[in-house]
Amino acid sequence: MAAGDPPLTLGDLADIPVERLRGVGDKRTKALSTQGIETVLDLLQHYPRRYIDRTRQAHIEDLAIGEEATVVGEVRRVSSRRTRNRRTLTTVEFGDGTGRLSLTFFNQPWRERQLSEGTQAIVYGRIDLYRGRRQMSNPVVDLVGDRTGRIIPIYPQSEKAGLHTWDLAAFVEEALSRCRARGLADPVPESVLDRFDFIDREAAFNGIHHPESMPEKSEARRRLVFDELLRVQLELVRRKSRIERETAGVVHQVDGELVDAFHGRLPFPLTGAQQRVITEISSDLVLPRPMHRLLQGDVGSGKTVVAVTALLMAVQGGMQGALMAPTEVLAEQHHLGIAALLEGMVVPDPSTLMGDRPLRVELLVNRIGAADRRRVLADLVMGKVDIVIGTHALIQEKVEYHSLGMVVIDEQHRFGVEQRAALRDKGNTGAAPDVLVMTATPIPRTAAMTVYGDLDVSVLDEMPPGRTPIKTIWARTDLEEVAVWSDIREAVAEGRQAYVVCPLIDESESLDVRSAEETHARLVHDELAGLRVGLLHGRVAPELKESTMADFRDGRIDVLVATTVIEVGVDVPNATIMVVLDAGRFGIAQLHQLRGRVGRGSHESRCYLVGDPATPDGEARINALVGTTDGFRLAEIDLELRGEGTIMGERQKGRNDLKLASLRRDREWVESARMVAFEIIDSDPELDDHPGLRDEIDLVLADDEAEFLMKG
Repeated sequence: MAAGDPPLTLGDLADIPVERLRGVGDKRTKALSTQGIETVLDLLQHYPRRYIDRTRQAHIEDLAIGEEATVVGEVRRVSSRRTRNRRTLTTVEFGDGTGRLSLTFFNQPWRERQLSEGTQAIVYGRIDLYRGRRQMSNPVVDLVGDRTGRIIPIYPQSEKAGLHTWDLAAFVEEALSRCRARGLADPVPESVLDRFDFIDREAAFNGIHHPESMPEKSEARRRLVFDELLRVQLELVRRKSRIERETAGVVHQVDGELVDAFHGRLPFPLTGAQQRVITEISSDLVLPRPMHRLLQGDVGSGKTVVAVTALLMAVQGGMQGALMAPTEVLAEQHHLGIAALLEGMVVPDPSTLMGDRPLRVELLVNRIGAADRRRVLADLVMGKVDIVIGTHALIQEKVEYHSLGMVVIDEQHRFGVEQRAALRDKGNTGAAPDVLVMTATPIPRTAAMTVYGDLDVSVLDEMPPGRTPIKTIWARTDLEEVAVWSDIREAVAEGRQAYVVCPLIDESESLDVRSAEETHARLVHDELAGLRVGLLHGRVAPELKESTMADFRDGRIDVLVATTVIEVGVDVPNATIMVVLDAGRFGIAQLHQLRGRVGRGSHESRCYLVGDPATPDGEARINALVGTTDGFRLAEIDLELRGEGTIMGERQKGRNDLKLASLRRDREWVESARMVAFEIIDSDPELDDHPGLRDEIDLVLADDEAEFLMKG
C-alpha cells in the first residue's frame, strides 16, 4: 500500500484477503473464516464486544462480598476433581498482586486446559465468601494475554476455533497500521460531519479498536453507528424516491358518496386517530404516484374501518380493491366482517336498468369450490367484483383483475419477500395500485423507519369507544390454575365463551408443554366436563376448521382449545376469557395478539397467563403483559428484552447486518440518518454526486438484500 495512492475505500478493504496480514497463516485463516472474517474489511468490522478500563479495574483486596466485579489477574494454580454426584468441579486460584480469589467452575472440565498456570485473564462475576475466602462461581472469563494499555478491547472469541481476544487485537492492529500510509476514504459529506461534530472515519476505526480513553471509544462508536444507519436509510430512501418518480399511480376520487355512506352507517363515530389516518391515506390517493403506507394499530384500534374506507375510495372511482390476509381463517373472517359492514350498499353501473347494482364483496381462497372459483375469477376480469378478499391465492398467475386500484395487506410480517410486489404488478391499468400494509404488532418508531423504511407510517393510537379493558392475570401455581377453570365455568354459565391456547399440536417428549389435542381430551373429561369444547389447530382439515369457527362464532361451542392459529383476526365479541397455557414460551407480541381476541364486546374480559416460566426472560415477558395493555409500550419492552432480532427478523441477514448500531440504543441516530438520507436523495436521487456512498451501499447492501429491504 504505497503512500501517494488514493485513500482506501471499504471496497478496497473488502478485496484484501485476511491472509495478507502478517501472522495469519493457513490455520488462522481457517479459524477466522469460522467467525465470518475473510477480508480486512470483515476484520475491521469485527468490533470489540466490551472494554476493560484498567484505570478503573477492581483490586482483589478491595472487593466487597455480594458485589459484581471485573478483575484482571493471573492464574496461580488450577485443579479438577469429580464430586459425589459425578459432576466435574474445576478450582482456580487467581491473583492480582493485591490478594487472591478462588474461581470455581461446575461441569466445565475444559477450563483446566484454558486456565493453565501463568495465564493472564479477566474474570467477571459476583463475589461470595466460602470457608472464609473470596470466591466467584462460574464467572465470565476473557483471556487477554500480557496486554498493556489503559483500555483493553475484548473481542468475541471462539474457544473452538482457537481464537483469543489478543489474536484478534493483534491482527486488527496490523491491519490498521498497514492502512496508515494511504489513509481511509471518507465519503460522508463534510457538512454532515460538521453538523454532528463527527470524527473522521480513520480516527473512528482506530478509536473503536484501540481507544486511549472511554470517551474516545464513545466518539468512535457514534461515528461508525451513523455510517451503518446512513447506508441503510440511503438505500431505502433512494428506492422509495425511484418508485415515486418512475411508477405511475392511480389518481383516486377520495371525496365520494360511497365513503360518506359507509361512515354514516357505522354504529359509532370515527376516533380522532382514525380520522387523522384516513386523511393521511386520502392525501396519498389523490397523487399520481402509488401509495406505500404502513398502518400500525394496536389490537382493536379500528384498522378494519380504515382499510375498508381506503378500499371504498378506489371502488367509488370505478376501480377494484383487494385485501390479502396471511391465513384462510383470517381471510374468511375478514370476508364475513366486511361483507356485513357493506351489506345493502350500491355502486353506479350504467349497464343496469336502475343505473346501479349492489356492491360486491367476494372471497377467493383455495378452499372454495371449482364452480364458485371460476365465477369469481371471471367476474374479477369483467369488473363485476368490487372488493376481493383472500390469501396469497389473490396473486396466483390465473387471477386477473379488470382495474385493481387499491391493495390492503394484513399482517405484513407473515408474507414472503415477493408477494407485495406481485400484487402491485396485478394492476392491469398501466398504473400501479396503491398499497396499504396493516399490522397489529406495533413496533417502535425508529425500528419502523429501518424495517419498513420504504413505507410512510400511520399510527392508530386511540381505542374506539365500546372496547372493554382486559384484565391480565398470571396463574403461576397449580392452585391458581384450578381457579382459572372455575372462572371459565362461571363465565359459560352466564352465556359467555372462552379460548384456551396451547403451544403445540401433539404431545412432545422433548418439551414439557401442553399440546392442543392432549389438553382438549383432558378438559373434556375433567376440568370442563359437561361444557361444549371445540378443537382447532393447523392440521385440522379446512372444512372442519371453518365449521368449528362458525360453531364458536354462533355460540354452539363454549370453549375453543386451539394453537396460535387463532392469534390474528378471529373476532367473537361474546368470548370474554383467554387462557394461554405455558405462557412463558410465547413472545410478547404473540401474547398481546392472543389477549386481543377477547375484550371485543361490552362484557368485562380476562386473560390468564398460565405456568411458571423456566427463564428470567419468560418471567419478564409475562410481567410486561400483566403491567400494560399498550401494544406500543410492549413493543419497546420487547426490544429491550430481545434486541434487534425481534424487529429485523429475516431482513437482517448476510453482509447488511447492523454490526454496531442498535435500534434500541441508537434511536436518535436512526432519525438523524433518515433525515440526512432524505436531504441527500432529494438533491441527488441516484447518488451520482456521491459515488463513494453509492459504492458502499452496493458493497454492504448486496442487491438481492436491498430488494429484501424493500419487499419484506
